[in-house]
Amino acid sequence: MLDIERQVCGCDYGGCSWTTRSEAESFATLLGLRPGRRLLDLGAGSGWPGLYLARISGCDLTLIDLPLAGLRLAAERRARDALPGGCWIAAADATELPFRDGTFDALSHSDLLCCLRQKRAALAACRRVIRPTGCMAFTVISVVPDLAEDARRRAVAAGPEFIETSTPYPGLLEDTGWSLQDRQDLTAAYEASLRRQLQADEARRSALEELMGRALVTDRLAHWRHELAALDEGLLRRELYLAVPA
Repeated sequence: MLDIERQVCGCDYGGCSWTTRSEAESFATLLGLRPGRRLLDLGAGSGWPGLYLARISGCDLTLIDLPLAGLRLAAERRARDALPGGCWIAAADATELPFRDGTFDALSHSDLLCCLRQKRAALAACRRVIRPTGCMAFTVISVVPDLAEDARRRAVAAGPEFIETSTPYPGLLEDTGWSLQDRQDLTAAYEASLRRQLQADEARRSALEELMGRALVTDRLAHWRHELAALDEGLLRRELYLAVPA
């Protein structure tokens, strides 16, 4: 699985987003990460890209997510990497952050909001814990707007569980106290990563079937093909947003 991740995204943290190594390095630049800066990475899973950001920038890091299995892997990786700054790991809900107001200089989350039903609550919680001079960078997969109903249904079926949102992300940011500073289209890179994923899985199918079972691997490959078909039709997009407190 780590070999596949290296081929697809250039990392080996057991990541669960489409964030590549080059995108993570872009996060570090956009967020101005450096020693002494405090970063909160939400939906951190097993530590990608938060642990990498802390390693290359020297910032202090807090990781949060709900599944304990991923957080335990992140703790093991933290110990192996001997990060230059402080690092804390907590089981916490992104909509109910257990931190004081204005705790962090920077926030990041990778393809998290498209997997959350309560997007507005998560963005509002992020706004509460950011310092007035702080900033937030995140990636998200969304349905291309103004599709015909049949195309919209195909996009929703191909995307993450909670990909739909009644308000576009710029509006959600404005409604929760954020000012949008930058918006970048990452769809082409997302499609390239997805093609690498499909190729890597097909090349290692026998090993994956031994690990996961034939039925799960068949479903996994079918999902990648379905997602690629939606991208080829122009139904999905992936973007990076940079926002500061309004």
